[in-house]
Amino acid sequence: MDNLVINGKRLHTAIRYGITQGILDAVSKAKKLTMAEVIRDEYSIGIEIKKVPIFTQSGEDRYINVDKMIIKEADVLPHGLINSIKDKVGQNGELLKKYVRWLRNRIILLRSKETYNPVLHIDVYGTLGIIFNNDVEKIAGYLSDLENEAFPFQLRIEGPVDMEDKMEQIRILRKLRRLMKNQGVGVEIVADEWCNTLDDIKLFADKGAADMIQIKTPDLGGVNNIVEAILYCKKKNVGAYCGGSCNETEKSACVCANIAMACGADQCLAKPGMGVDEGFMIVLNEMNRVAALVKARNRINTRLGILKGNE
Repeated sequence: MDNLVINGKRLHTAIRYGITQGILDAVSKAKKLTMAEVIRDEYSIGIEIKKVPIFTQSGEDRYINVDKMIIKEADVLPHGLINSIKDKVGQNGELLKKYVRWLRNRIILLRSKETYNPVLHIDVYGTLGIIFNNDVEKIAGYLSDLENEAFPFQLRIEGPVDMEDKMEQIRILRKLRRLMKNQGVGVEIVADEWCNTLDDIKLFADKGAADMIQIKTPDLGGVNNIVEAILYCKKKNVGAYCGGSCNETEKSACVCANIAMACGADQCLAKPGMGVDEGFMIVLNEMNRVAALVKARNRINTRLGILKGNE
């Protein structure tokens, strides 16, 4: 279905995305398995099916929504929608520094136990490249400052620059990443812009352009491509972020959660919406259901195997 051609054209990506979700769901019902188990078996993925870290996004309400994330103990937060230099980053990055400092202090203040240590993942929409004129040394220095503000929490920055074309994007991200490694800066770079298709994801992974790649699920078409993208990133030791859009459905969120669990993604986006509660609970509840069903089935199969062996 993903490669079906009609009148010389493949089906629109959104149609392929929706239809393949339905097919996967139908197969899981016919086999009386979860969608995660279907994926695991068809792709011979030899890992335990379990909950993966959930990434929540705040939208414009990046303060109240963060409180929700902390109280619910989201694994990764807050996205932040940092897309304006004037009122979100600052001409020299001072506003973003202040926000990261606030995030760090807010987590420490509100968390119910010290073992809750979420990853801070912030999408800056290329604004750092604009501020520092794509000077990787200045960007690396600024990211080092952000890392200090975030301590003791791990910091990920998505889309630090947005270049004019794909190869230039890969070149500068790779250069920035290597420079930070050499300087001992532990901030992780997440690729997003210019990395839209399965082929793009493979190229970014092959070139070492990012520590983590967002797999924008609706842009890939068939859900088979999500599976292959996650597995390819894992093969290349690149973080696999099973992402997507806030403008999806609860069904696509559940399907993506199953795929993320089956493939061992490094994080999965809470979706749809940006209200935090809705998307987070849809994905968390689905992951908990799937994990419980798989665990129960494994326990039953083990007992049946023992009984059969005693006959």
